[in-house]
Amino acid sequence: MTHSAATLVRPGQFELTQRNAPMPGPSEITLRIRSVGVCGSDIHMFQDGRIGDTKIENPLVLGHEFMGEVIQAFPGAVDAEGHALPVGTRVAVEPHVACGHCRACQEGHPNLCPDHTFMGVYPRDGALQHHLAVPAHNCFVLPTSISNDAGALLEPLGVALHALRLGKVTVGDRVAVIGAGPIGLLLVKLLRQNGLAELHVMEPLAWRRDLALQWGATSVAPEYGPSQDALYDVVFEAAWAGEAVQQAALLARPGARVVLVGIPGDDSCTVQHALARRKGLTLKFARRMKHTYPTAIALLERGLVTLDDLVSDVFSLEDVQTAFERQAKLEPGVVKVMVHPS
Repeated sequence: MTHSAATLVRPGQFELTQRNAPMPGPSEITLRIRSVGVCGSDIHMFQDGRIGDTKIENPLVLGHEFMGEVIQAFPGAVDAEGHALPVGTRVAVEPHVACGHCRACQEGHPNLCPDHTFMGVYPRDGALQHHLAVPAHNCFVLPTSISNDAGALLEPLGVALHALRLGKVTVGDRVAVIGAGPIGLLLVKLLRQNGLAELHVMEPLAWRRDLALQWGATSVAPEYGPSQDALYDVVFEAAWAGEAVQQAALLARPGARVVLVGIPGDDSCTVQHALARRKGLTLKFARRMKHTYPTAIALLERGLVTLDDLVSDVFSLEDVQTAFERQAKLEPGVVKVMVHPS
């Protein structure tokens, strides 16, 4: 039995290919993929054939923000919280598969595991296909109140939640977010729960600035201005790095924390040393997430955060080329593009 997969065969080009239907191995389940989000890191791989220093050396199936429905489970397989996974169960999937044995894993930092694989990042195929076998312990059962798209978007919400924890934001802080893409907007949604004195968002695209204001920002601007210099206790950079790192340092007050979430296209990070040194800034690099799904699910169940309102476009698996091109071009109104394989 075969099924369809959207395979990146070269930078900028997908082809619909046929794959053998996966069978679950020990402690695995096979999913029918229902929803996949197109992430900024997917766009890096789509455009450049790499992410950071990881190059795609052979055709690859992308897609790491996803959820699916169990169609087969290896006997005894249970999810990350020990729940059984009968056929028909909807689950969200943490795409990072840590080794579980190295020092980072043993010390509670699986997101820093040097021996991991990551679904949708070379060499491990991701979810832009009809079916996928995944480790059961990477799965989290979805309540009926959470839609398929929201289940897939628990992954970027987890990234934002991890970044928020690194920032150690407290009540009364003045906070800035650079970039109002999906991660930046999710940070805004989380930060508005923190009793901030000010939440400023810097974003060049007008419709994203409007959403930032709608979802909790107290002020927005299309670019950095000297009047905002050294105002903020915590600054989150969520704009593909590059010059945004220097802008974050300018926005930060002396002694502030700067959390870098964006991944630069050229795999470099530049900040004026004297500026960061004289301000005594603490720079923290956010690496994915660690065990954020239970908290993210609870936030949605309690109505503290919504995710379906991020979705601007939905495409079929057959139209994945168009989906990626639309997300990459940031055409007017685009926030989050989703693909529904099944």
